[in-house]
Amino acid sequence: MKIGVFVCHCGTNIEGTVDTAAVAAAAREFPGVVFATDTMYACSEPGQDEIIEAIKKHKLDGVVVASCTPRMHEPTFRKTLERAGLNRYLFEMANIREHVSWIGRDREANTNKATDLVRMAAAKLLNDKPLNAKFFDMNKRVMIVGGGVAGIQAALDCADGGLEVILVEKTSSIGGKMAKLDKTFPTVDCSSCILGPRMVDVAQHPNITLYACSEIEEVNGYVGNFSVKVKRKATYVDWDKCTGCGICMEKCPSKKADNPFDEELGKTTAINIPFPQAIPKKAVIDPNFCMKIKRDKCGVCAKVCPSEAIVYDQVDEFVVEEVGAVIAATGFDLVDWTVYGEYGGGQYPDVITSLQYERMLSASGPTEGHIKRPSDGKEPKNVVFIQCVGSRDKSIGRPYCSGFCCMYTAKQAILTKDHCPDSQSYVFYMDIRSPGKMFDEFTRRAQEEYEARYIRGRVSMVYPKGDKLVVRGADTLMGEQVEVDADLVVLAVGAEAAHGASDLAKKLRISYDAYGFFMEGHPKLKPVETNTAGVFLAGSCQGPKDIPSSVAQGSAAAAKVLAMFSKDQLESDPAVSVVDIKRCIGCGKCISTCPFGAIKEVDFRGQPKAEVIETICQGCGICTSTCPQGAIQLQHFTDNQILAEVNAVCRF
Repeated sequence: MKIGVFVCHCGTNIEGTVDTAAVAAAAREFPGVVFATDTMYACSEPGQDEIIEAIKKHKLDGVVVASCTPRMHEPTFRKTLERAGLNRYLFEMANIREHVSWIGRDREANTNKATDLVRMAAAKLLNDKPLNAKFFDMNKRVMIVGGGVAGIQAALDCADGGLEVILVEKTSSIGGKMAKLDKTFPTVDCSSCILGPRMVDVAQHPNITLYACSEIEEVNGYVGNFSVKVKRKATYVDWDKCTGCGICMEKCPSKKADNPFDEELGKTTAINIPFPQAIPKKAVIDPNFCMKIKRDKCGVCAKVCPSEAIVYDQVDEFVVEEVGAVIAATGFDLVDWTVYGEYGGGQYPDVITSLQYERMLSASGPTEGHIKRPSDGKEPKNVVFIQCVGSRDKSIGRPYCSGFCCMYTAKQAILTKDHCPDSQSYVFYMDIRSPGKMFDEFTRRAQEEYEARYIRGRVSMVYPKGDKLVVRGADTLMGEQVEVDADLVVLAVGAEAAHGASDLAKKLRISYDAYGFFMEGHPKLKPVETNTAGVFLAGSCQGPKDIPSSVAQGSAAAAKVLAMFSKDQLESDPAVSVVDIKRCIGCGKCISTCPFGAIKEVDFRGQPKAEVIETICQGCGICTSTCPQGAIQLQHFTDNQILAEVNAVCRF
């Protein structure tokens, strides 16, 4: 085999601490290497042309590029080899940026280490073999999990692109957190006026099937051919008959049910439609509060329902949908603010969360848009907003910034003045983070036009004093302690991953971070893709985002699905595990350890054997290291190929 080696300067990223010319000179002495050079930017168009020219001139059989991470540019160089007429898998990449130049300053030591990495790559390449991809058919339907604004946008974009969409939402209506908001920043326009028409579009679109009150139970299959089992939870109402007239709600005598849509600020009836613009606008019975289901008494809703839609003995149903792609758009939940005992920890009724305040401001909320103290129903005069509750706080495991809290607090301070002209708002903040379009102007407007008083400092405690609450904190700009008598305290609670997100990630076989947010394939180049082909992300399931960013990512995920489905067939990666059926003893260890469910047991002449499903295998190699017989080898990373690398560096 004739090997060519190209050592990239990457500007000064590598050349600054590695003598690339010396590495190239050393590579010329390696077995099989007939050509080696250093180049300024190997990934650039001139750099790729240089590789192609060298392949043709020196009749190279394989190429080693020493540059940055394969995660970023390995596909780029593989395509370069294909343009030159070589098999894409006769290519190796030595990472001398992240593994060498970025972690050390000793130029001589870095040069020696880079030389070793190139030597290992060249030794492996001598053992590489051409691999060829296979093609398979796909099901051009997409499932979207989560009916918030990101999921709605993704569903509409996919449906408008001609795809059949299955939208799964765990609550009884789509809309997510945005449906609970009164106004949106920085334009202070009506949230429901923006979202409502989009929700109606979902309900009326012929290409969208909506499963509300539903959850993902099980996911099988692989990209292009997923089989998803959906659990449709019992609502105790036949939605095919229900017209959403609301008579059942008017007549229901049980009026002490929890109201999650109003963030528990008020109570509702046991049979309920969450809000007037709900989609689907169908009633749902809460079995925890329904006297008929609990005690076999009452039954008023069944008596008054004009369409006879009440079904007290309804049970959960399961539906299996075959789809080619899945978009996760499960959104976020608020951090449990009750862990902050210094803020009342849920003890004081006049200390509420930001989302509860949104419901209070909304005309469809429990106070019909009037700001009232929960304790006595009086209109507050002094309203104190406390920022970063559950954000940027290592003590509760939430060191990250939630991103949108500064902005919605400024919005709420503005709305407070609109609702109560003689009120005064105080905002305790750490830093104001408002980097979006028109965001900084918006926060300044809250201070300058609406006279909100911003106090830079943390709040140490909130305690009652008569019918008021005293907010004690520090003003770090003035260098003194301050106390504010408040009628109402609003906590700007941060975001965390949606409850149950980690369970869904396991079903979808995708990664999630330490805080439960789903992991993207690459933070810059693949922001809506995951490590599992065919599964995409949209909105705050990947990290806290405001509405415009969520909508943009919903459209981006839809674009990725449409691009994938634009092909007649999908191409599989041949770098997958292969079973040597003669050595396999059928112990099943590989089956139990495979995180992607890519290995199954088959019968071979009366004996159990393992078989790899190539389209599901992600090439992680866990099965290879698990097999006691060495019966499974990962293509392109076989034992012999890896040992060749080890021998190359150890024998030198």
